[in-house]
Amino acid sequence: MTPNDKPDRVELAAVILTKNAAKHIVDCIETLRFADRIVVSDSYSTDGTAELAQSAGAEVIQRPFDNFAGQRNAALEAVDAEWIFFVDADERITLLLATEVRQVLTREENGWWVPRHNFIVGKQVRYGGFHPDYQLRLLRRDHARYDPQRPVHEVVILEGASGHLKESMLHYNYDDWEQFHAKQRRYAALEAGILVERGVRPWPHKFVRQPLREFWRRYVTLQGWRDGWIGLKLSALLGFYYGFMPHWYLVRPPQ
Repeated sequence: MTPNDKPDRVELAAVILTKNAAKHIVDCIETLRFADRIVVSDSYSTDGTAELAQSAGAEVIQRPFDNFAGQRNAALEAVDAEWIFFVDADERITLLLATEVRQVLTREENGWWVPRHNFIVGKQVRYGGFHPDYQLRLLRRDHARYDPQRPVHEVVILEGASGHLKESMLHYNYDDWEQFHAKQRRYAALEAGILVERGVRPWPHKFVRQPLREFWRRYVTLQGWRDGWIGLKLSALLGFYYGFMPHWYLVRPPQ
């Protein structure tokens, strides 16, 4: 799309960030037909994601990936709409949620938190922080930007009030454990970069305290134990990846 091809400003645009998301992109787009525009911001996928999105009726813009906050801010700049609804390719919007989204656009809030149901390796996970798992995704475009200091697990800087929606989106993340481990290693590397910028040093006690703290938070405080074996496994793994690995990468950066 060239600058001269940009359509007029619309009320609601759904924006999907993608990189090699061919498996999910068409099904995701189908659940977003309630939006006035559907835009795929693609990081030069090599699996046909962009072509599939265009065939499904979405607009496609492309930008090299730098980090998640940068990608979302670039989409906010490029897509001319009063409201932007960010959706990941592996998420689905139910009819009830779509109706609720349209209803709140006339409210005074400038942002809305959307709850998620998470499905991990085919199983719905209800505790340990995986539900309601609120995400600030519905944004009044002129009043929102992403904090550039948080390139992963992005943080919205919102002018004005925000609200919480009742209906949940469906998140089909992690088809298998190999995908889970690969993504968590990427997140840990990005988090290590943030620690470097902040001047954090890899103190020995953090290799023990931080993983135990994250495990306790998820398994006990957030009741991950109620999900059975998968709750125990996820709490232990996320304690390792969130608590241990970023500090380990300060000692031995990933290649």
